Amino acid sequence: MKPRTTLERRWVSQAEAAEYLGVTDRSVRNYIRRGVLPASRVRGGRTIRIDVADLDALLRPVPTTGGKAS
Repeated sequence: MKPRTTLERRWVSQAEAAEYLGVTDRSVRNYIRRGVLPASRVRGGRTIRIDVADLDALLRPVPTTGGKAS
């Protein structure tokens, strides 16, 4: 298997995107419909693919208080 370059994109289905985010397939469809999540349709079909980098962009770190854990 050849190593991936930074220019390569990894595409996943709506179901895989939902699993990756830990949400339902319907949530992913709603994100796409509302324009929150970019997606691409495969030409000549109904298949939709989502870039994993766009899924990562939806995730935000949870802010911390900056204190030490006990």
